[in-house]
Amino acid sequence: MKKFKGISVFPGIAIGPAFVYSTELPPIPRYYLQDHHVEEELQRFRGAVERAVEEIERIKEGQQGETVKILDSHLLMLRDPEFTGSVERDVAESKRNVEWILLETTESYVERLKDADDDYLRERIYDIRDIANRILNHLLYRERILLSDLQEEVILVCHDLLPSEAIQMNKRMVKGIAMDAGGRTSHTAILARAFEIPSVLGLSEISRQVKSGQTLIVDGRDGVVIVDPTPEVMEQYQQRMREVEEQAIQLLSLNEVPGETRDGKRIFLRANIEVPEEVESVLAHGADGIGLFRTEFLFMHSRHLPTEEEQYAAYREVIEQMGDREVIIRTLDLGGEKVIPRLYDAHDEHNPILGWRAIRFCLANPHIFKIQLRAILRASIYGKVSIMFPLISSQEEVVMGLEILDQVKEELEREGIPFERDIPVGAMIEVPAAALTADILAQKVDFFSIGTNDLIQYTLATDRGNERVAYLYQPFHPAVLRLIQMTVDHAHQAGIPVGMCGEMAGDPLATFVLIGLGLDELSMSPASIPEVKRLVRSTSVAECEEFVGAILQLKSHRDVERLVREKMEELGHVGAN
Repeated sequence: MKKFKGISVFPGIAIGPAFVYSTELPPIPRYYLQDHHVEEELQRFRGAVERAVEEIERIKEGQQGETVKILDSHLLMLRDPEFTGSVERDVAESKRNVEWILLETTESYVERLKDADDDYLRERIYDIRDIANRILNHLLYRERILLSDLQEEVILVCHDLLPSEAIQMNKRMVKGIAMDAGGRTSHTAILARAFEIPSVLGLSEISRQVKSGQTLIVDGRDGVVIVDPTPEVMEQYQQRMREVEEQAIQLLSLNEVPGETRDGKRIFLRANIEVPEEVESVLAHGADGIGLFRTEFLFMHSRHLPTEEEQYAAYREVIEQMGDREVIIRTLDLGGEKVIPRLYDAHDEHNPILGWRAIRFCLANPHIFKIQLRAILRASIYGKVSIMFPLISSQEEVVMGLEILDQVKEELEREGIPFERDIPVGAMIEVPAAALTADILAQKVDFFSIGTNDLIQYTLATDRGNERVAYLYQPFHPAVLRLIQMTVDHAHQAGIPVGMCGEMAGDPLATFVLIGLGLDELSMSPASIPEVKRLVRSTSVAECEEFVGAILQLKSHRDVERLVREKMEELGHVGAN
């Protein structure tokens, strides 16, 4: 038995066989052929191509729409005599092994397409590399199963996972995640919570120390992964799984009551979502609405730039399902680890976290921004909708965003298309500059939402996706708490509400602190809502304000966390350890 300690992401327990997933190819061999081996090498290549064709045909079964179109284009390229013939000619002429030639041929195609004026042609770069990797896997006798093709329940083990890969995986079969990289607020973590998958990240090297098929226990509460557990340990965790399930059922009984403190203050408890499919979970956990709809995942899930109609359909689907509950839609927030190469590639910047992202990207690309705003406005007539601009750092950015929104409204009016004219617009407070000028920003918007994931990162100069400095990422740091208090005070002085949609909002340890700081709304992963609601209903604003008064006098995050845990234990709340 071996135990790994990492960062807890979703507080559940999963037991099952490991599936080690890697997108990296092993070192490609390079050697010269003797004359009598050339024909044998060509046959090896043709066999790999044929197996790649059979593999795609198998994947196509049961698929539809855009996925089928992509797979069909891959089949056409595999059967293209120009592509395969070029590889075969080079093998015969240079007498080099086919893996070496295939890599060279692929890069030659890529270089030519990079300079193409046509967006469609440039996008073929990803298809060519995908096809080349598929052939290489067969040449190297390396079987690779796509996450979307999983047919058995597994614990997913990987070094890292792109958001696009996480979205497309077969979520019914992935019962747990154990990952080398990432932290509590990385986008893999956010998606794991959204999909309610017990997960532990920041494990450093588990993907190199575990083999597919080994039995794993993922303890998402304590941040532990156990490899090949003993029978005694297995029995203990199976019992804990039963207890967790019973507690979840008890908490769901709170769905029909409001998140209201003992002295009568209503704290709106809303949900963060990535894709429309999550609305079912939002409603199942008794959310008051959606406090953050992360729309960039619509862009990352598609192989092309989503059209106005596609975006409109997604927003309308969510809004209609939510009925009279508010849906706050955040405009496109690309950048950092959320990369779409055809729109934005972080490798083009030395420091993408501080670069061309979120509202900055949208203001620089008004044609993309306007399409999204048109889609949101058109969908707004089907329910209660608000728009939220991300990563605001100055009043000028808000003004420019509002000007573009007004232009879109004028366009829709001229076209006779109905929309909600008085749609509320808010700003996300994610950088210290926004918190420090919250009094100025509050004059321009209808509400604030504090994005603590980035606010903590920027305030403490800590890369939230870097496991080496994960220990520095501290929500209870006095600087973070002071910026939150400052933001809330300025918002209330201006008469606007202020919420929080960062991961701190769903942390039960932070609930009493956030109530005491004056937050009006907390938005979190749907599964976190019942526990936070239980805590809200167990306390009073007066009690929390007194508690926060003591906390704000402390000098370190350790002192704050110690006091918070003591408070939780004193009141007998689970989750205090």
